Amino acid sequence: MPGRTRPIDKLATAAAKCSKESSLYGKCILADYNNVRKDMCINEFMKLKECYLKAYKQR
Repeated sequence: MPGRTRPIDKLATAAAKCSKESSLYGKCILADYNNVRKDMCINEFMKLKECYLKAYKQR
């Protein structure tokens, strides 16, 4: 089907647009990586998720 974008391509594009959010989430996890637990960085994760979803839906 010409003109159709594969889901993995859309995800890659979305990830590229969310580098700031990815970096903040990574830094949060890295700050205490020996003691990672559920919801440790929930605020950063939610911002990253929102960015991915917004960027993913733009195409």
